[in-house]
Amino acid sequence: MTISIGHRSQHIASLGNVLLWLIAAFHVLLAATLLTVLFSVAPAAAGDDSCSGRNVLTDLKQNDPARYAQAVKEADAVPNGKGIFWKIEKAGVKPSWLLGSMHVTDPRVLTLPPRTQAAHDAADTIVIESDEILDEKKASAALLMQPELTMFTDGTTIEKLLSHDDYVRLEEGLKQRGIPLAAVARMRPWMISSVVALPGCEMARKAKGVQFLDQKIATDAIASGKQVKGLETLSEQLQAMAELPTEFHLKSLIETLALGSRMNDVVETMTDLYLSGDIGMTIPMLKTVSPDGKDEEGDYAAFEQRIILDRNKVMAERAAPILANGNVFMAVGALHLPGEGGVIELLRKQGYTVTAVN
Repeated sequence: MTISIGHRSQHIASLGNVLLWLIAAFHVLLAATLLTVLFSVAPAAAGDDSCSGRNVLTDLKQNDPARYAQAVKEADAVPNGKGIFWKIEKAGVKPSWLLGSMHVTDPRVLTLPPRTQAAHDAADTIVIESDEILDEKKASAALLMQPELTMFTDGTTIEKLLSHDDYVRLEEGLKQRGIPLAAVARMRPWMISSVVALPGCEMARKAKGVQFLDQKIATDAIASGKQVKGLETLSEQLQAMAELPTEFHLKSLIETLALGSRMNDVVETMTDLYLSGDIGMTIPMLKTVSPDGKDEEGDYAAFEQRIILDRNKVMAERAAPILANGNVFMAVGALHLPGEGGVIELLRKQGYTVTAVN
């Protein structure tokens, strides 16, 4: 696939970067928070908040069983890739709980299973990625405090970075989401990608004031008189995203626009995997969306290190003194849980027994 960036052309793998942005859009808390900020400067049309889409794995299993089997094999090899709800135990400390969250407003996601809800209700302390999401004005202020991380401050606009055709596609894509291009013209590409990587139904629900899962968990906790603590600041998440090359974010933005309505199918599949607890299948599934079945290895390695692995360490370290008091309900993005460098393994290295709860 060849894309134009400004007056340049580059040959890239077909859907490599958009796969990464789909991961970010649904599992990076900041991406969900950015929607609030964008809506505050550009009111979105409410639109239809019902989603459409087919599970791509259903078709893959029927039409290409060998490729489906390979995806399953990759998923099965992911440590701790099964389950989104885990029990954290250590001798002499009350048990705590860990939920892998999906930062969306989908009502299927917002409805916690009975045992998960009971653990939330009984906990003394609720831990989320960033407690700044409880105050949207504070969240907006966190973004504005470091404008160079979210905006071009040298007069650059997104129009100068994209070819005419891609610029027109961006304008139309934003229009469909009720956001005028002028409102985001000076934003960095990854800011804009936060919007176009999400389906219209998600945008419509946010426009109507529906909270995403982490917000709801924290808000319900405050209403019950519980203490809510955060593990990161939004500024730290901003810094992590900004450290990835602008070229990477431009490619992601363009590929997301090119995916078009097919995005609904991918999002539906990600949601189904989340609800079934099959988190280890997420990345293998995303790879199957690409015609050649591959992502861009260099881009993914940099993305994984800075956006997932580095932050896993921060979360585990900052959670340690809180978990030491016991009876904690902790919710972080689901993709922070699995893998050798995931939060689950990092907590085990701290001496905790962490087991999946069906």
